[in-house]
Amino acid sequence: MDSVLTQVLLPVALGIVMLGLGLGLDVADFKRVVQFPKAVLIALTCQVLLLPAVCFALVLALDLPPALAVGMMLLAASPGGTMANVYSHLFGGNVALNVSLTAVNSVLAVFTLPIVVNLSLEHFLGGTGQIGLQFDKVLQVFAIVLVPVALGMLVRYRWREFAERMHRPVRILSVVVLVLVIAGAITNERENIGEYFKAAGAAVLIFNLISLAVGYLAPRLARVGRAESVSAAMEVGIHNGTLAIVIATTLLDSTEIAVPAAVYSLVMLFTAAGFGYVIRPRTAATRAAPDPAHGPAGRR
Repeated sequence: MDSVLTQVLLPVALGIVMLGLGLGLDVADFKRVVQFPKAVLIALTCQVLLLPAVCFALVLALDLPPALAVGMMLLAASPGGTMANVYSHLFGGNVALNVSLTAVNSVLAVFTLPIVVNLSLEHFLGGTGQIGLQFDKVLQVFAIVLVPVALGMLVRYRWREFAERMHRPVRILSVVVLVLVIAGAITNERENIGEYFKAAGAAVLIFNLISLAVGYLAPRLARVGRAESVSAAMEVGIHNGTLAIVIATTLLDSTEIAVPAAVYSLVMLFTAAGFGYVIRPRTAATRAAPDPAHGPAGRR
């Protein structure tokens, strides 16, 4: 990939996305997790512990090349993306829960993501290019993930009306910038796109479907409300592929490690929509009646 694209434009695009997330957050969003303790605990357990283990088993089963295997693990360790909020809203999820999960997940990822990636590099590539135990790399992950979010939250705290006005335009701008950057990446790599999908397409598709299914079924089996289960499915099933690409290309300096996340960023748009369509009729059908798992208060 072109160095200007990966070293400058893509991090800037991610910064705008995370800034937009921060403009929509305040401290209450972190406190709100106590309203849905079971849903939050299950979603975070799936995201932080279960999915990396599932992904590890998957890459071994498919015998992926080492760099692609690391890329898959990086993707699995990435927190939920802002698109999870959009899909949750479209398909009847509890968007407030999504916002809270994204906020908590982004903080946790600063610590969990380097650990998972470091272990993956050690296992698949003999430890070359580690980011997990190197303090400067952890600081870079911190800067990439949390600094724009914190800045957005600060703006919202100090100038709430301005933040409310800017939240939607910044989200639209982030989508536009991401689309342009992804289009530029696809253009630059058009000769290799087919090979990328051939190399990582099956692994990405299987992992994405498993993530969505686990995110929905695990809460339902624990008798979590249907709307909250949809939220968990979208949060667990829609990873921040842009973050994974930025880490791969800027911190690890590897286009090959970024391939799974790049393929995933395209595939998940369709799989998440299809999954949401499958569960939407049932979700819509429960709006007129209380969810048996929670009674009248089940759909806050």
